[in-house]
Amino acid sequence: MAQRHRLIKATPEEVWGILADGERYADWVVGTARSRPVRGDWPEVGAAITYEIRLGPLRLHNETVVRRCLPGRELELEAKAGPLGTARIALELRSWGDDTLIIVDEHPLQGAGGKIHNVAVEALIQLRHREMLRRLEEVCEEACRRDGGRPGPSDQGRVRPAGA
Repeated sequence: MAQRHRLIKATPEEVWGILADGERYADWVVGTARSRPVRGDWPEVGAAITYEIRLGPLRLHNETVVRRCLPGRELELEAKAGPLGTARIALELRSWGDDTLIIVDEHPLQGAGGKIHNVAVEALIQLRHREMLRRLEEVCEEACRRDGGRPGPSDQGRVRPAGA
């Protein structure tokens, strides 16, 4: 079971705001491009988004369905990967001072993905999670800066003008 965590310099509410926006999914999930809600009200249970995966000239369309949601705290998704089967992806947000500790846990559910799951596949998932959490951190911190929230890493040490 691939599990990874990251501390993000944003509140759980700010991080949840990104996770709860189905159109932003492709901004932080590795391997996806252009996401959009297709059923329900994302991220309510049963809601789904579709997204595109680009492999050179090949374009694949997949879907992710919300299976469990505790707003602001937990989001469990079932990612459908065509012939590879499905995977459970759980995201948990924990307050950590003024920041958010996010924990991602993924494992195959059905199909070929579960049959070929081994140490090598686990290592690839870990690499994917590292990049996914880095992207999520970047998206959250950028949103905080844009919305006048706390400064991100590139703003540390700067004095903000009055009224900024």
